[in-house]
Amino acid sequence: MILNLLSSLLLTSAFAAPALDSLSSIKQAETLQAPEPARPPLREWTVMVYMNGKSNIEPFALADLNRFETIGSSDKVAIVAEIGRSKGLDNDTTADGDWAGVRRYYVTKDADMDHIASPMLADLGSPDMGDWKQAAAFLKWARAEYPAKKYLFVIWDHGWGWLDPVKPGQNPLEDEDDRSISHDFVTGNYIATRQMGKIFREAGKVDVYVSMACFMQMAEVAYELKDGADVIVGAEEVIQLPSLNWEGFLAGLNKNPAAGAETAGVYLVDSFKEMYSRPEMTELLQQGGYGTQLSAIRGAKMRGLAQKIKDWYPLAMAAGDRAALAKAKSDVVRFEIGDPSTDPEKKIAFYGDLHNFVELAARHADKSLPGAAEALAAGERLNKFITSELVIKNASIGRDRTGKEFSAVKGIAINIPGRPGALIEYYPTYSRLFFAQDSGWETFMKYLDDIE
Repeated sequence: MILNLLSSLLLTSAFAAPALDSLSSIKQAETLQAPEPARPPLREWTVMVYMNGKSNIEPFALADLNRFETIGSSDKVAIVAEIGRSKGLDNDTTADGDWAGVRRYYVTKDADMDHIASPMLADLGSPDMGDWKQAAAFLKWARAEYPAKKYLFVIWDHGWGWLDPVKPGQNPLEDEDDRSISHDFVTGNYIATRQMGKIFREAGKVDVYVSMACFMQMAEVAYELKDGADVIVGAEEVIQLPSLNWEGFLAGLNKNPAAGAETAGVYLVDSFKEMYSRPEMTELLQQGGYGTQLSAIRGAKMRGLAQKIKDWYPLAMAAGDRAALAKAKSDVVRFEIGDPSTDPEKKIAFYGDLHNFVELAARHADKSLPGAAEALAAGERLNKFITSELVIKNASIGRDRTGKEFSAVKGIAINIPGRPGALIEYYPTYSRLFFAQDSGWETFMKYLDDIE
């Protein structure tokens, strides 16, 4: 009985074998008929540029996109752009077909500087480019469509540092956030300082973030970005148009696509310095009365900066050297929020270089005062942290219209009260910033307000 059962099982197995082979063949055929979608190639870098030209600098947005095309994408570096433009605003141009709205492009190599030849991937209509969610949507899309080992994200437009210029008809105290970058002149909206971090929480961290916008390399702004980017690149001062040296940077990145985030930051700063050191650019700066500057800093070091600041300013207040602080307020390199007519001596402007301010306070300190030694030591530690740990690379060129040398500008700005005066109406919301809350700097700002 057992033998018969075993024979039956063996016989069944023998006849079953061809059926298994047949099923395998069918499965292979099905696989051949329905292959998985091909994955996009994994590049070394994807450069993503959010170009809000829906403003009075539309011609420069188009020009910069054409400059990207002089290098174009490669099998190692993809360049994608979301660019907006409009009709009827100041400096409106009919160039490149006089279209209006927002489009996405995959940037390809082309030598025609008057026409965008890159393939348009999408016409989005006219979304609000002053909405952080639109920036996040572009970033998410670009990462999905052009995956890479490393990502560089640029916001291209006007910038105002940490502050939010007041909009007509709005109550400053009821507004939720401080808005600082990507001003959409059509909608009247712009991305908030506090919203900048939301972009990366929504769309994911990047290796390098670049502000192609004025005044954005401030402690107050970088602190909001610290968890969203390993390297943060921006300017303390006004960025002149023609903006950054895109050709030099992209050529360097294509030559060394294996470069990491910090090396990419160095390429941006070094190429910027090379461009603005050319005779024609030096002349442009001199005619305008501007110095210029760009730096790359480490996002992960921003908490350390806040702590070093918090260690220093209470000691400076305790030492009570008002004369030294008054001299630092007077002589610090400040950045051009106003103009020669509204701020002739450039002393009302309230953005200044942090390292320069601390150095000036130390230079003019009365070392005989009680607590002076402790304040000086803390200031020295703060400035050493800025130059040796926070800042990866800094380029400072020329002098401003008051004759102050930009060699004193070391890579990170901060709000430093100036003389009383109104240069721009903005929302009184400094205390909402995470930097203000973690560093306590607003306490020192109020102390400096009473020092002349």
